[in-house]
Amino acid sequence: MEAQLPDPEHNYDITQDDLTGFAGGGPAFVALGETMIRDTPVDMQRPEATRQVYISLAGSELSVAVLLARFGIPSAYVTRVPDNPYGWMLRDVARGQGVNTDHIVWAPRTEPIARYIYEAGRTPRKSTGWYQRMFSAASRLAPGMVDWPSALRDCKLLHTSGITFGLAVHSGYQRNYLLETFHEALQARPPGCLVGLDFNYRSTLWTEEECTRVLTPLITEHVDVLITSVEDMVRHYGMQAPPARPRPYLRRTRGARPDTDTGDDGGDAGGDDALKHFLGEVIQRFDLKVVAITRRYPDTLEYHRWESAAMDCEGNFFRSPAPRPMVVVERLGGGDAWTGGFYYGLLTEGPNARGIRKGVLVGDAAARLKQTLMFDLPLIGKAEVQALLQAEGVRHSDEQRAGTDSVDR
Repeated sequence: MEAQLPDPEHNYDITQDDLTGFAGGGPAFVALGETMIRDTPVDMQRPEATRQVYISLAGSELSVAVLLARFGIPSAYVTRVPDNPYGWMLRDVARGQGVNTDHIVWAPRTEPIARYIYEAGRTPRKSTGWYQRMFSAASRLAPGMVDWPSALRDCKLLHTSGITFGLAVHSGYQRNYLLETFHEALQARPPGCLVGLDFNYRSTLWTEEECTRVLTPLITEHVDVLITSVEDMVRHYGMQAPPARPRPYLRRTRGARPDTDTGDDGGDAGGDDALKHFLGEVIQRFDLKVVAITRRYPDTLEYHRWESAAMDCEGNFFRSPAPRPMVVVERLGGGDAWTGGFYYGLLTEGPNARGIRKGVLVGDAAARLKQTLMFDLPLIGKAEVQALLQAEGVRHSDEQRAGTDSVDR
C-alpha cells in the first residue's frame, strides 16, 4: 500500500541537525568523477573575441561533494589530475571547501586536464558551452590506482554520474577505465553503503544508444538511488512523460497566452497520480530503492521555475509544494546543488519517507540559491537554505489558508 507523507509544511531546522554521528571517521560521502577547468569571458564577449577569461572549476561530482561538505557531511572526491598548477588548483579549492582529497590520483604533469569554454547568454541568445575532454587525465583513472578500502571505509553513500562513464566513448578508448574503476569501488564499499548515480546524459559525449548500453546494467545491478529527469527516461527507455504542472496564474489572467511549457497539457494542478506512476515505473525498471527527478520551467533565459519529486520502493512519495521562481544568474551547477541537498536529506534521515521529504525541500532551496550565483560550485550555507525554507514554508501555508495560488514575481 502506498505510504502517505506528512503535511508538506516545513517544520524542522537544518542548522540544528545533530551530525555527531558522522564525526571521528572517514568520509561518509564519496564521489568519483572529473573536474574541468572552465574559461568564461570576463567582459561578456564571445569566447573568440575576448582576451580575458575567468578561470574556475566545473564538475558535477565535485559540486555535490562541496555542497555536502559545506553542510557538515564529511565528504571526499576521487579523480585523476595532472601534477601541475591546474591539478593543484583543484586540490586546493576542494580542500578549501572541506572536501577530502587524500585519494586524488596524480598523473604526469604533461597530461591534459579537461576544459570547458563557456559563453553566457541573455534572452534570446542561449548560453553555450564547448567541451575539451578527450584524452583527459581523469578519463584514464584505471583500476589499481585508488585504495578503495581506505577511501570507503566509513562511506554511507558512493556517488557518480553518467557523465563519468561517457568519457571513454568520447575519447574513443577500447576500455572504459572509469567504469572498471567504479566496479572496483563497488567491491570495496562497506555493508550498508548506498550507491547513488545522476543519469546526467550528455549528447556531446556519446549517443543515446551508447549511454543506454553502459548505464542500464550498471543502474539495474548496483544503483540504489537514481537522480534523473523525465526527459532522459522518455528518451532512453520510452517511458510516458507525466504532465508538468500548469501555471494557474496565467490561466486566471485575462488575455494571457496559454502555457507553453513542454509537457503541460493543462491537466490537474498537481498531476501527482501520473508522476507517482512514472516514478514507480522507474523504480520497477531498475530495481531501485529511491528515484528522484527535477523539473525546470524556463519562462525566459533569466526567469525559471523549479520543482522536484522523489519516491522510494515502499511507495513513499513527496513533491515540491509548488514550482518556485528564481532569477537565474547562471544555471550551471543547479542540478548538482539539488542532488547535494537531496543526499543531505537521505544521509541525515535515511532513505525513507522523512529523508525523501527533507531531501526534496533542502534540494529545491539549494538549487535555487545556487543559480543566483556565478560559476559551478555551490558556495551556499545551511543558514541561508534554512532561511529560504522557513520563509517559503510560511508563505505556502498562508496561500493555502487564503485559497490562492502562488504567483511568480
